[in-house]
Formats: sequence, structure tokens, C-alpha cells
Amino acid sequence: MKLHVVIASTRPGRAGLPIAQWFFASAQRYAGFESTLVDLAEVNLPFLDEAAHPRLRTYAHEHTKRWSAIVDAADAFVFVAPEYNYSVAPPLLNALDYLFHEWSYKPAGFVSYGGIAAGARSTQMLKSTLTALRMMPLPDAVHIPFFWQQLKDGTFHANEAQEKTAAALLAELERWAGALKTLRV
Repeated sequence: MKLHVVIASTRPGRAGLPIAQWFFASAQRYAGFESTLVDLAEVNLPFLDEAAHPRLRTYAHEHTKRWSAIVDAADAFVFVAPEYNYSVAPPLLNALDYLFHEWSYKPAGFVSYGGIAAGARSTQMLKSTLTALRMMPLPDAVHIPFFWQQLKDGTFHANEAQEKTAAALLAELERWAGALKTLRV
């Protein structure tokens, strides 16, 4: 099965990149998935610019067709997401809104980061959007409070609890991805 680890922040100097690199390394060691790191900064979607509703799947722009193929190829997702003003990072919400069918019946896990709330509020808000897209947002997540304390020279250094939580998240994603795959046939 294929897992896409999606970096939600596109800001210059973002912490999402080193945090995602740490989680992606964990995902690569996990035998249940073939993992791909997807960086929304590289995908570079403009603000939603398709005239037709995503349910129709009649995409006019090449960037949407490329994004559709990336999302369609995955069996599961982990969103590495910050909290912006108690909410979801705008590039992630935009990327989700571009498509519909490609997201359906796939599980989503979360690695969130922030201050004292560790991005949990944005994760909670994101779950309602994902359910509208027929995704299964998992209750399991890696929440990283005060993430800057674990960044050294551009590398994120997870603690033991975060490593264990990441392993549990991957195992749960594998169970859900296998079960939901039957709905996508």
C-alpha cells in the first residue's frame, strides 16, 4: 500500500519540512507502506482555479491533473500540519478542496505541531473537512508541543514518546487503509 506524507506548510523557513522528514524516515522503515513525501510547496497549487466542481473530475489545468494523479495513487495519508490561528494551514485546505473522488475512502493520520496546543486545534478542524471528502480521519496522531525546542541545525529530533506514537499511527493507518481499499474497488 502507498502512504503519502504531506507537508502542509509552504512558508519559507517552515518547521514542517524537518518534522515531515523525521516522520517520513519512520514511515520508510515501516514495512506496511511504500512511502512518498509530498511537499505542497513543490506542488505549488494556485488558489483554487478550476471552474467545474471537483465532483465532476473535469479538470482544465495541468497542475490539477498532476495533483489528482498524486492523490489518486495513495492508499493513506499523513498530514504534517501546523496550527495557524487555531485553524488549518491555508495551503492544505486549498489542496484538499481541489479534488473530491481522489480522497474518498482513504484514511488520514496527523503529525501536528505548534505551541502548547501542539496543533491539536487545527487537526480537529481538519477532521470535519476530511469527513466531507469521505476520508477516515484517525484519532491517532503525533502532537508536537513547543516543536522549536526539538529543532537543531535544521533537523527535528523526536523524543521516545513521539517515536512510539509515530509507530502506533503507522500501524493504525495500515489497518484502516487495508479495510477501506475494498470500498474503492
